[in-house]
Amino acid sequence: MEDRILGLHHITAIAGDAKRNFNFYTNVLGLRLVKKTVNFDDPYTYHLYYGDKVGTPGTILTFFPWEGMQNGRRGTRQVTEIGYSVPEGSLDFWLKRFSEKNIIHNKIAEKFGEQYLTFLDPDGLKFELTVVKSEDKRVGWETEDINASNAIKGFHHVTITTNNRTQTAKVLTEIFGYKLLESHVNRHRFVTDAVEHANVVDLVETAGEAVGHVASGSVHHVAFRVKNSAVLMEFRDKVVAAGLQITEKIDRNYFYSLYFREPGGVLFEIATDEPGFSVDESVEELGTNLKLPAQYEG
Repeated sequence: MEDRILGLHHITAIAGDAKRNFNFYTNVLGLRLVKKTVNFDDPYTYHLYYGDKVGTPGTILTFFPWEGMQNGRRGTRQVTEIGYSVPEGSLDFWLKRFSEKNIIHNKIAEKFGEQYLTFLDPDGLKFELTVVKSEDKRVGWETEDINASNAIKGFHHVTITTNNRTQTAKVLTEIFGYKLLESHVNRHRFVTDAVEHANVVDLVETAGEAVGHVASGSVHHVAFRVKNSAVLMEFRDKVVAAGLQITEKIDRNYFYSLYFREPGGVLFEIATDEPGFSVDESVEELGTNLKLPAQYEG
C-alpha cells in the first residue's frame, strides 16, 4: 500500500482577513491551529494550517489570508466543495450551531446514501459536513464547545467542477489509482481503497458553466498524500510519462511536494507524510509560535 496515493493530504484555500479566518476555524468549527507560518512565495502573508491534534494528513486545511483580496467565483476548472467527515448523529448539533452563530447553511440533505450539511465560511468557501457510510474511527480535536461526539474528524471528499471530466478522471484512475465508484446525474464519485477515509474525489460535469475565478473564498490547490520522498518521485515519473508538466521536488518544511496542473485546470500537489508538523514544535505547542522557513529567519 505504501507506494500508492493515500487519499488526500491537505487542501489549501485563500482567505481575506487572517483574524476572522482564525476565529472561524478554531472557535466555530473547532479545528486545531497546528501551524502558523508564512507563504514561501509571499513571506509577508501568513500561512495558517488547521487540523487534528497532530496535523495528520487527510485532516489539514490551510489558508493564505490576503487582506483586501476580491471574492472568488465558483465555476468550472476548480475545486468547488470541501467535504468533512463528522460523527453519526452530529448534524443536528451543527445545524443548531450554525443558526446560533449566523453561519450561512442549507438544510440537511443526502447524496450517495450519506447525509450532509452544506455551509459557507466567512469568505464564501463552500463545505459539506458528511456522515459517512463506513465508520470513521479518526478522533477529532475537542474544544470546550465541541466534544468527540460532534467533532470534525478530517476530510471526506473534494468536489471538482469541470466542463469535461474525461481527462481529469484519467489522471485520477491511471496515475493516482482511483476507481469510479458510482454516478448520479452529473456527479461522479471516485475513490481509492489505499486508505479508509479522506479518499473520495467527486467530479461534477457541467458542460455549459462558466470558468470560476480563484480568489478569496476559493481553493488554491488540493494535495494528495504519499508515504515518503521515494514514492513521491515515483509519481513524478508517472506524471511526466503522461505528458504533463510537473515541478521538481520542493521542501515545504513539513512535507516534500510536487505540483502540476491537471488537464481540467485544477492545481494538484503530491505531498509526503514526512517529516510532519512536530519537526519544529512539540505536539503540545503546535500552532502557538510563528515558525519561519530558514530563508526568512533574518
